[in-house]
Amino acid sequence: MNSSSQSLELLFGFLSTSYTTLESNFFKIPGSAVVARYVKSSHQNDPGRTLLELILIIFAIRTLLQSRTRGDQSGKHFIQFDEKEIDELVEEWTPEPLAQPLTPEEQADLASVPVIVGPTGPKPKLSTGKTVINLASYNFTGLAGNEEIKAAALETLRKYGLGSCGPPGFYGTQDVHIRLEQDIADFLGTEAAILYSQAFSTISSVIPAFCKRGDIIVADRGVNFAIQKGLQISRSTVRWYDHNDMESLEYVLESVEKERRKRKAPLTRRFIVTEGIFDCDGEMSDLPKLVELKKKYKYRLILDESVSFGSVGRTGRGLTEIYNVPASEVDMLVGSISNGLSSCGGFCAGSYIVVDHQRINGTSFVFSAAMPAVLSVAASEGINILRNTPSILSTLHDNVRAVRAILDRVDCIHIPSHPASAVIHLQIRWPTLQVPVSTTSSPHKPSNPLSVKPRDPPQFNIELEEKLLQDVVDEALAQGVLITRARRLRGQELVEVRPSIRLAITAALSRKDCEKAANVVKAAFVKIIGKRR
Repeated sequence: MNSSSQSLELLFGFLSTSYTTLESNFFKIPGSAVVARYVKSSHQNDPGRTLLELILIIFAIRTLLQSRTRGDQSGKHFIQFDEKEIDELVEEWTPEPLAQPLTPEEQADLASVPVIVGPTGPKPKLSTGKTVINLASYNFTGLAGNEEIKAAALETLRKYGLGSCGPPGFYGTQDVHIRLEQDIADFLGTEAAILYSQAFSTISSVIPAFCKRGDIIVADRGVNFAIQKGLQISRSTVRWYDHNDMESLEYVLESVEKERRKRKAPLTRRFIVTEGIFDCDGEMSDLPKLVELKKKYKYRLILDESVSFGSVGRTGRGLTEIYNVPASEVDMLVGSISNGLSSCGGFCAGSYIVVDHQRINGTSFVFSAAMPAVLSVAASEGINILRNTPSILSTLHDNVRAVRAILDRVDCIHIPSHPASAVIHLQIRWPTLQVPVSTTSSPHKPSNPLSVKPRDPPQFNIELEEKLLQDVVDEALAQGVLITRARRLRGQELVEVRPSIRLAITAALSRKDCEKAANVVKAAFVKIIGKRR
């Protein structure tokens, strides 16, 4: 009996010593304390729970280690075909089409696109031989075809050649690019600016350059497609507020902070993303309120001024000028050189830190070829013209008011655009009893910030309205005015935008020409839409 007790004591002593040695060696492994803490919290005095987790871990390891291909290597179970049968199967096989064939509506859309012969300007010539008044091109300040810009561009073309043949971060940067960056920064009043060679990829590169997984982005539900792509690429946590609604924005900012405190989560980088003038409908953001809220809740502001830069403000500096807000209050100010200066590419202006970070992390900047030197010089010359000739913007704003004065009074036209916007969207105004156009959200029932869809989305018939609006476009073109529907990628954008005709007003036309064009558009609406009312 004593010998048995001694044997058990020796066994228990050996097991105790082995356990102590194993435990001490285990805790020498980095991260072992975390594993031990997890096991203790998971056990919860329930051996069955621990056993189940152990079985799951063993199953996961086995699954990872086993072969992923279980094909019969011997081939004894494969169906054997002779050469004749193989040839017959190959002849019978028909590959699936790379893309679905165009619908009749899509074919009609392509066929309706007019072709311009020669330079694009305020009165271009079409392939049909007709000269038309152009309210379709983003030539706000009339810089397209400017003689001073053309002379500078020709001189640059002879000196620098055509393309840059390389990305800016490698060997594509030229002195004219540096000059344009400095011109933009000086024009807007920021520390620095960075150029992108393609306007669409500017904002979709800026957002993921700063916003990463785990960061918080609060975005307007009406942002353009390029911003939507940037949000998707960033993989950040996105919260949505109702379109251009500052009360909804504040509600979402408060809800994000409440959620963080409830979860006791650490502070992360947080951004507000919106547009100056919205591409979808021409509405204008309340920049002073945006700055107030971003300071109150400790956010950074990314403002896309692709439409407002070069068209809003006394000299075309955009929302910061029209609201008299220092550009330094906007952390990342993004704009389009192709829209505002009739050239090519885009830019992001801000502090030195913001700009230098993009030179390393901006995907479009790092991997895309730099814009041609001739277009950089054209943009720099355009900035000089805007700075020295403020009457251009005065003419533009007078033309906008002249067009709005005519179209605002038409019963069948609804204009959601801001009165100062040079981009005017024309939507069909239906009689109240015929088609419900929209419903406003109840202030007591805010939209869900987790969903991009608003609580009470507007109701409209996309197919019907696009067909009618295209008829208006065709009728106006027949009368000598070139306008266009606002084109959308149906089914790809996060929120379906209501169909509209988009007018782009320019300073290159006289007031008389703008009034004439507006009356033609008015008559086309009355003729086409009046039949349906």
